[in-house]
Amino acid sequence: MSRGRLEAFSDGVLAVLITIMVLDLRPPDGHSLADLRPLVPKLAVYALSFVFLAIYWNNHHHLMHLVETISGGVLWANAHLLFWLSLTPAATAWMSPHLSAPAPVFVYGVVLFGSAVAYYILTRALLRVHAPGSPLARAIGSDVKGRVSAVAYLAALAAAWIEPWIALGIYIIVALVWLVPDRRIEHAPAVRGEQQSESS
Repeated sequence: MSRGRLEAFSDGVLAVLITIMVLDLRPPDGHSLADLRPLVPKLAVYALSFVFLAIYWNNHHHLMHLVETISGGVLWANAHLLFWLSLTPAATAWMSPHLSAPAPVFVYGVVLFGSAVAYYILTRALLRVHAPGSPLARAIGSDVKGRVSAVAYLAALAAAWIEPWIALGIYIIVALVWLVPDRRIEHAPAVRGEQQSESS
């Protein structure tokens, strides 16, 4: 499988996941704005999950533009990432009506943590088939942001059993941090070159 096929397959899976999540948002029976009030928690959790999936799509897209070669290990690492991301709709559907319940908030965090670890594994698998001085290796670097995020998720998992709202706050903070594009990859030479060729 080529880099392009890997990226296209991943894009398709993420598109399906977002579609599945939005199908869980049922319209109210009433016809006034007040009837939308019960949907606010579900819509908020959907928005959070949508942002997380969009963040992974964005970073995966930039990552693939630096990839020169892939291996069987990379394919499995990418499938592992898609496995964890595919659990997002189910975790979202369970947590949205139970925001103050420890178990659903904890399971949602497990999915977020598993996705973060899977993305890290994917970057390590890619680094194994690229030279240490490659644009990919220089862009990824030590991945401090990813490591800090994983630690934050672990803290949230512990907090979920004490006060679920603290865990939810951590999930939101991590999302806000990642809303800022990963400039290590976005500004890598290979990405800039492709963007310039596309605009010319």
